[in-house]
Amino acid sequence: MNFAARAQASTLFSVALMDTICPPSTVYAAYNHYAGPKDIRVYPYNNHEGGENFHAVERLRFLHAHFS
Repeated sequence: MNFAARAQASTLFSVALMDTICPPSTVYAAYNHYAGPKDIRVYPYNNHEGGENFHAVERLRFLHAHFS
């Protein structure tokens, strides 16, 4: 979060709302301070594994949309 205000690159965040290792509040803090173009995918019923294969597809879509 400390360097998020300096960011300029497009990024895709993901947050799992039941993650006990990286609490969602920390992800949202970084997301809210991020200065560059950003998007977020929320996985309400997932733990630390996040969206796993679902998020892999989202990452590919993000890359295709921003870098092709």
